[in-house]
Amino acid sequence: MKTVILAPLDPVHDNAVKLIKRKLSTLGYDAIAMRPGTTVEEVIQLAQEKRPAAVLVSRTLGYKVAETLSRLVDLAEAAGVREHTRFGVGGMALTKEVGAELGFDATFLGELDIKKVVNFIEGHQTNIAGLDDSTTTKKEKPDVVAGFTYEFKDKKIEALLDQITDQILDWTKDKNSTGVERAKIRAEMIAEKASGPDAPNGDVREKLLKKYLELCDPEVQAFYEKQQLPSGVRWLSKEERENLPSLYQQKIDLANNLRHSDQKTLFFAQYGTGCPVMDVVHIRIAEAWGIDGVLHFDPSWNAQKEGLLEGYLSHEHDGTILTLENLRFIKHYMEPSTIWNVRGHRGLNTPETQVLAHAAGADILKINIPYGSTGGGTDPARLTVDGVYSLKLAGEYGLPFDIPGNDELSGVPPYKTFAGLLIMMALGLKLGAKPIPKPLMCLSPYMTIYGRMEENMVDMNLAKLGVWQDIVDTPVWPGEPIGFMTHTPERVQSAMTTALHAALACSAGVTAATIASSDEAYSKGPISSQARVDTLRAVKDALRFLGDASFQPTAQAQIIREEIHTRITEVLQAIANRGDFVASIYEGLLGNEEDGLFPGRTGKDTIYKI
Repeated sequence: MKTVILAPLDPVHDNAVKLIKRKLSTLGYDAIAMRPGTTVEEVIQLAQEKRPAAVLVSRTLGYKVAETLSRLVDLAEAAGVREHTRFGVGGMALTKEVGAELGFDATFLGELDIKKVVNFIEGHQTNIAGLDDSTTTKKEKPDVVAGFTYEFKDKKIEALLDQITDQILDWTKDKNSTGVERAKIRAEMIAEKASGPDAPNGDVREKLLKKYLELCDPEVQAFYEKQQLPSGVRWLSKEERENLPSLYQQKIDLANNLRHSDQKTLFFAQYGTGCPVMDVVHIRIAEAWGIDGVLHFDPSWNAQKEGLLEGYLSHEHDGTILTLENLRFIKHYMEPSTIWNVRGHRGLNTPETQVLAHAAGADILKINIPYGSTGGGTDPARLTVDGVYSLKLAGEYGLPFDIPGNDELSGVPPYKTFAGLLIMMALGLKLGAKPIPKPLMCLSPYMTIYGRMEENMVDMNLAKLGVWQDIVDTPVWPGEPIGFMTHTPERVQSAMTTALHAALACSAGVTAATIASSDEAYSKGPISSQARVDTLRAVKDALRFLGDASFQPTAQAQIIREEIHTRITEVLQAIANRGDFVASIYEGLLGNEEDGLFPGRTGKDTIYKI
């Protein structure tokens, strides 16, 4: 049994000492807790008598910190105690730099991590800031779709979906688009580049690029032919890229997580600052706080142009430009355990985005025809052709795809959103891809407009989750992001509302949830890392507060749940009877002008018969 001395070098504050003593005693250590107001001389005297493996001292009060702690270290050296005892320090008055300068073997900051304390006692820690590679807990990458059968509990809905998806596949079988052809060319270009400079037919890339540019908008053509950058776009310099590693000399302890339980909801953070370097900073911050995965957001304008750019590019607008170089740069700095989702579900480059995401090493794709057609501005006919091909790619790559809901964008009723999610889910399954539905948990505009969500957000959100579970066995992932419509220009309030929704999602047992930075909707510029920490900290505290407790819906939640279920069936029946999925979108069956949804115009008349 190893002895550990715990000494509070304050006249009053010894809570941390008491906590560590309890935990160490449970693990079998002889933990000796000294009283508050212990002097450094008393600590050294006891250390001479007991010859402990470690002495851990704490300091909360800020006056004479350096003087007190340096005297402790000096006395330990003079008395020969350090020959057999390691000295660690922690407390609110400390910084990593102070601990290192004073000569302590380790400095413990932030929340107590007993694993770090034990590793220190056992002599495994070799640096001031944390554990070395040999003792850092390795985090495994979870499989979001594992364990789900995708079996339908509602057989009527299953039959309707089978009918609708057959109609979609029949409608698309003799149609093609410029987006599909560009995706095929892009895949060839990537393969050709990967073959190396010594490969035969050195002019293959030039020929492929010429074919590619024939299918692009003039602005994209000008980029390749004249190196003319679109407005607001700049090259990311070699200096910027190469200086990034210097920011990350220390390893992140991946034992952290937002959920205080092994059986936890997976949490994702979205990024898309416009600058890949800044994206990496945000990802690393999120990983340090215990995030499980991240989502890449591309620019809105990028989705409205025929063709994608190449190279390391940064820009001043929303979202980070989709290039293979940008994606691979970001991926390089990501922890191996972090799940990576790349968005490409709503624009003219949907199929090509799937190609790039796969080539860059993404874990999850993102595809939703109704969302992109009504909320993303893309022509329904064009996106249906592109979406079906994208789903085929997801099946070919063996990658799951998520299906974002669109009820955060307008007043579209949840039953219309769910009907669209179900169609995409069934379509993906027929094409060999595993879907992940994303019913949003937020302040529902529809329910607010009709006066049904005035008192609480619990009933509606739990009803939406419940009705999905009544229909089919799938993962459920609220996003993107959770609680988005509750955000305000006030960062604290935004972080709080996000945290409440995250706690509600965990209580309901969802598979995953996406959380945003607290200033995401109102930043008026780059999203700040401080605001991201606001949200991460708030979510962690909310989940710790809630624990294994759960929210209790009222009787109204069951009424809403049954109503949504019934009306989903009615919407699917209407689409099946119409016999034309694209026409159904144009005619508003999945969201009309009254709901605030309009069929998109971008890419209209760009599909053609094969």
